Amino acid sequence: MSLHDKRTATDKVSVLDKYHKLDQGDRIQALYIWVDGTGEGIRCKTRTLDKLPESIDDLPIWNFDGSSTGQAEGFNSDVYLHPVSTFKDPFRGGENILVLCETYKYNHKPTNTNHRKSCFEVMENDKVKKSIPWFGIEQEYTLLDVDGHPLGWPKGGFPGPQGPYYCGVGTNKVFGREIVEAHYRACLYAGIKIAGTNAEVMPAQWEYQVGPCEGIEMGDHLWMSRYILHRVAEDFGVVVTFDPKPMPGDWNGAGAHCNYSTLEMRNEGGMKDIYEAIKKLEENHDYHIKKYDPNQGRDNARRLTGRNETSSINEFSHGVANRGASVRIPRQCAEDGKGYLEDRRPSSNCDPYSVTEAIVRTTILNHTE
Repeated sequence: MSLHDKRTATDKVSVLDKYHKLDQGDRIQALYIWVDGTGEGIRCKTRTLDKLPESIDDLPIWNFDGSSTGQAEGFNSDVYLHPVSTFKDPFRGGENILVLCETYKYNHKPTNTNHRKSCFEVMENDKVKKSIPWFGIEQEYTLLDVDGHPLGWPKGGFPGPQGPYYCGVGTNKVFGREIVEAHYRACLYAGIKIAGTNAEVMPAQWEYQVGPCEGIEMGDHLWMSRYILHRVAEDFGVVVTFDPKPMPGDWNGAGAHCNYSTLEMRNEGGMKDIYEAIKKLEENHDYHIKKYDPNQGRDNARRLTGRNETSSINEFSHGVANRGASVRIPRQCAEDGKGYLEDRRPSSNCDPYSVTEAIVRTTILNHTE
């Protein structure tokens, strides 16, 4: 066995640490990050800048080989990277930055998985801006060993039934807490609006929450938090999956429940506006299902079965404190007569730009399909 085989992922990070401590002078490492042609995968590459950019406009447009990411043909493979948002780099530290990018084809039109552009245009609509839409997304995910089996599960077998794992404590109830804690701290350092975290119903499944975020900020912060999660798990030699139903059978799937409110919903008497929004969501159920996972509902069909704290993909429902409904009204909001609604339909692998855009189009711009 080679030394490379013997060294664990954590050992490698420890060795790398001495190089990260080397002085890099006045130059900056900028890691460009984008969504690939699957609509789920994240890619990245680094360039050196002579100084820290003062604004997003100071960052250069870059490019990459789109034929290797499912975003271009080999004979015309260059795809442009347009920086849109920056965060502090928790892995390199110092003044180094993470740069979230939109992707554009050779003809300067957005690639098929660049859903940010249309989302941004909707969020900039005057009517939308006056409503001040706030979002919070509860991102669920599952940790896997490198063999694809859920972390901590008996090899070739299953753990005990669900029940003791949700918000659990103890070696026999939670698996991968060190990854969760590292991710949490890295997100705080980066400037992501991470709001909390907890162990979920299925063992090796976790959740973190991002928000409240206004408008386009929701998608930016969630995509960057996903990138950071993948990188942290890489350091620990563990795999992250956002598959909405990673384990078939009587195991909870993974969603990205979207909490949503407008200024009118948050004001006194806002419950009337919440129910008006729910009615519009019901009338456009099929449209939202298509927007709530990267494969137009096919991924979510494995999760939204009407069981395991989900609604049926074929029927819209809503209720106060009902986690088996399409849309839940938190009990506290019902008692206060104002607040927000929780759309429980988005899958864990959804594109948050598509989700937030669809909600705003339906509830504020009265889109129908």
